[in-house]
Amino acid sequence: MKILITGAAGFLGQRLALRLLERGELMDANGNRQPITELVLLDVAHSSHSGDSRVRVETGDIADRCLLERVITVETAAIFHLAAIVSGQAEADFDLGMRINLDASRLLLDVCRERDHKPRVLFTSSVAVYGGTLPPVVRDDTALHPQSSYGTQKAMAELLLCDYTRRGFVDGRVLRLPTITVRPGRPNAAASSFVSGIVREPLSGQRSVCPVDARTPLWLLSPERAIESLIAGCELDRELLGTWPVVNLPGLSVSVAEMVEELRRIAGNDVADRIDWQIDSRIEQIVGSWPGSWETSRGERLGLAPDQDFAAIIGAFINSRNSSDPVSGGY
Repeated sequence: MKILITGAAGFLGQRLALRLLERGELMDANGNRQPITELVLLDVAHSSHSGDSRVRVETGDIADRCLLERVITVETAAIFHLAAIVSGQAEADFDLGMRINLDASRLLLDVCRERDHKPRVLFTSSVAVYGGTLPPVVRDDTALHPQSSYGTQKAMAELLLCDYTRRGFVDGRVLRLPTITVRPGRPNAAASSFVSGIVREPLSGQRSVCPVDARTPLWLLSPERAIESLIAGCELDRELLGTWPVVNLPGLSVSVAEMVEELRRIAGNDVADRIDWQIDSRIEQIVGSWPGSWETSRGERLGLAPDQDFAAIIGAFINSRNSSDPVSGGY
């Protein structure tokens, strides 16, 4: 089986590649487990890999049709489309966000349509597709009203994938990711970058800035659980998804204050007191438009599961720092 990962040099892309290589197989459209014979890693940055003979690294612009035509062939059975310009950067550079988050997604789908072999395409979307006046609990089918360019681009790409799926061009599925935390490495340009920073930096003896009100609710998922959800989402039976192949991943609804208090309980006052509270109205406006409470029974029925609690997320991060985890860095 040939698999393509876009955004493969990013934080989730690297972890996904490693996990797939460890598994060595993926379920096909007929429910049969097939060995992974080729894993194509595509990104604008060079993807690191272990020299595994199954890995093929492709470096280039995902908005380049010629590149997509080279990496997507009739043998490509599954595509994990992770490549994206993150929220803060997409807000700062409108043209870049549109080019990568929307135009490149359409190009990818068009190349799949031209190949006429109906690959599975898993697209990672975001809580940022929601906004405005929201019900107390958000469902998979709650109306989308994004309050950022990033959220708008993700929402449009979702709808494109759903229509290409309806037309039979691809077998699409959309997973809306909660904020993934705790990410190792350095902060990136995402508006949610502080969510990892207020845990990661204090645990490393550094000060960290929280730019939003302590009462701000967040929807969180650990990197480990996110990777397992991506693979499970790709393997889902097409019939179980019905006519709306969009799923809000189960996660944890936690306020910033609750995060800090859990950090204090686990690591002590000296660690938690390394957080400085400096409101940034730009970030607070973006993050504050995201819902904090979700109805996830559909995702759970499909076999997707959240982390046990926020303490488990902190514990997993501490364990990964103490292990030989080879992956760190950005999106």
